[in-house]
Amino acid sequence: MSRRGVSGRGVSRRGVSRRDAQAVLPARLNGVLIALILAFAMVPILFMVLMSVTPDSDIAGGTVWPSHLALDNYVRMWDTVALGSGLANSVLVAAVSAVVATVFAVGAAYCLTRFTFVGRRPYLAVLVFLQSVPQVLLLLPLFMVFSSAATYLGLPLVGTRLALIVAYLTFALPLATWVMVTYFRKVPESLEEAGLLDGLSRFGTLWRIVVPLSWPGMVVALVFSFLVGWNDVVIASVLSHRTRGPPPWTCRCSATASKAAPIPQYGQLMGASVLCSIPVVALYLGFQRYLVSGLTAGSDKG
Repeated sequence: MSRRGVSGRGVSRRGVSRRDAQAVLPARLNGVLIALILAFAMVPILFMVLMSVTPDSDIAGGTVWPSHLALDNYVRMWDTVALGSGLANSVLVAAVSAVVATVFAVGAAYCLTRFTFVGRRPYLAVLVFLQSVPQVLLLLPLFMVFSSAATYLGLPLVGTRLALIVAYLTFALPLATWVMVTYFRKVPESLEEAGLLDGLSRFGTLWRIVVPLSWPGMVVALVFSFLVGWNDVVIASVLSHRTRGPPPWTCRCSATASKAAPIPQYGQLMGASVLCSIPVVALYLGFQRYLVSGLTAGSDKG
């Protein structure tokens, strides 16, 4: 091939911009689409922040822009509903379910990646299938199971934090297990064989070799499992009591009118929503690199 052909095809000439071979769209059009997607995602958030400082009378009248900034919504929302106890309940329930799911996921993922047994592949397929099952479909079966436990075993689970923890484990454990499976597949088995030759047991190789190399995966599993309980609304509204429920359950009365407040207190509800969104945003920003690697890690090895 002539030098001119190489210059025209493989190497960009002076004055001609070189385009990425993997780019689907031109750079300018790609930037426009990113800006549109960002605007589409930010409009509800900005609307929520704006309504949190808008008087309830303006919201009830359909005013888009507030007549004045009602910053006292962030002060009065603590007295209107039990927001403090709701946040404490969410942190407790979500944290306990996340820790338990991560611990059990480590053991289950190690068995799935290091041992061969009957039903191993179907179990892996079920883990993926469970991610597509909506929570609403399992809400009634969970409620019946917990109600039966109170009837036949004398364990009143409905309305307790334990019911929420068990319900969240139903969805968090398969997700955490799959995340840990993808990370354990990346750990070379030769390191464990060397540990076994040095006298370590199977549990010793797991604790001293595999777990230290899989800390990023454990962080991802912990964060995802925590978000399962923190973002829940439907399950908590059915299985929890108002005094033991998360913020979405304790804030329901803010959106209803009463004798003391004839206008629904949307401003305080939006303020509570903004406050409850801060921990989630902080988790995503703090562990963004680990979250992306958790979704893309692993291999095709089954």
